[in-house]
Amino acid sequence: MGAGDKIRNAAQKAGGKVKEAAGAATGDESLRAKGKAEQTKADLKQAGEKVKDAFKKH
Repeated sequence: MGAGDKIRNAAQKAGGKVKEAAGAATGDESLRAKGKAEQTKADLKQAGEKVKDAFKKH
C-alpha cells in the first residue's frame, strides 16, 4: 500500500469518527450513521490494499 493511500484512508476514517461523534453529541442519527459508513469504507479500502500488497510479494 502506498503512503498516499494510507494517509487518505486514515484521513477518511478520522473524518468518519468526527462525524459519528458530532452526530452522537447532537442526537443526529443521520450524521452518526454517515460517520460510521465512512469509517467502514476506509477500513474496506485498507483491507483491499493489504490484499493487493500480499499478492505483489508473491
